[in-house]
Amino acid sequence: MAEESDLEKTEPASPQRLEKAREEGDVARSRELATFVLLGTAVAGLWLTADSLGATLRGALAQGLHFDRATAFDPSHMLARAGLMGQQALLALAPLFGMMVVAAVAAPLMLGGWLLSAKALAPKFSKLDPVAGVGRMFSAQALSELFKALAKSLLIGGVAWLVIMGNVDEVSALMAQSERAALPQMIVLVAHNCALIASALFLVALVDVPYQLWSYHRKLRMSREDLRQEHKESEGDPHVKAQIRRQQQQMARRRMMSEVPKADIVVTNPTHFAVALKYVDNDMRAPRVVAKGSDLMAARIREIARENNVAILEAPPLTRALFKHTRLGDEIPTGLYTAVAEVLAWVYQLKRWQSEGGDAPRTPVDLPIPESLEYSPKAAA
Repeated sequence: MAEESDLEKTEPASPQRLEKAREEGDVARSRELATFVLLGTAVAGLWLTADSLGATLRGALAQGLHFDRATAFDPSHMLARAGLMGQQALLALAPLFGMMVVAAVAAPLMLGGWLLSAKALAPKFSKLDPVAGVGRMFSAQALSELFKALAKSLLIGGVAWLVIMGNVDEVSALMAQSERAALPQMIVLVAHNCALIASALFLVALVDVPYQLWSYHRKLRMSREDLRQEHKESEGDPHVKAQIRRQQQQMARRRMMSEVPKADIVVTNPTHFAVALKYVDNDMRAPRVVAKGSDLMAARIREIARENNVAILEAPPLTRALFKHTRLGDEIPTGLYTAVAEVLAWVYQLKRWQSEGGDAPRTPVDLPIPESLEYSPKAAA
């Protein structure tokens, strides 16, 4: 039972799932909202352009009803006049059409935003399957869309019938007026009636938008197994990541160990810690830590140093301070300049003694370590 419940899609869609759906052209959309925006824009356009549109249509109507002998007996004159009337009507309607184009482009911003996806345009031959098509026709989504369409038709049709029946007298009165007065009044009347019908469509959109958002997010819900699999794909398999970290650590150790033979000195604790230092005059401001380690790593550093004749000095306080206060590749702290300078001077004297002979240099002891840089095992723990 636990496994079955774990596979249920009860979890909300993750940001990665939403982004993937968007890339595939799947976003929340409400056709009712887009229709309302277009119809509302058309109504507003009619209100704003009623005077100019009425004057233009009145002129076109008067010109169309005017006949002379040349027009009546020459079809080319009739075609030219019809073309001119069409141009005038298009020019008069151009602002209204422009407003509707802007509304059509801006409507998607209200829900889902603009979306350009090549995947959405790719052909899907699965949609040609008649069995799947019949299944989609009788699916819950199709039935809900059918119910919504019927409810919308009844609501808008009822409002339209009430509006039209309530303005029968005004429409009849237009026939008794001159075209100069009737056309602008007719446009205002149409805009007023369309506004009332659009208000009904606004109620439909007000219900449809939350439903579309709920349906969209419900469709993209994920199971806990989906979330775990997505986490693995995005963050990486923990076992693979651990293996990669181990390989990276091994590579870093190999690089570090390759620097030990180039070091000037290896200071030790003597057994728990080991730190290798290198200084190149005129190239480094201060000696740098080229290798460091504890326990087994420290033993390996000492072993490589002996194999390559790198000087080793037991200086527990200095070694502990360097181990705690530096990282690989760091310059030594300024507080340790004096102590490290004594150690490097001993190294140079040791190399001269080994090559030229004479008195052996004195091994440095009691190196000065500031209290702020002293290593305390209890503090480290």
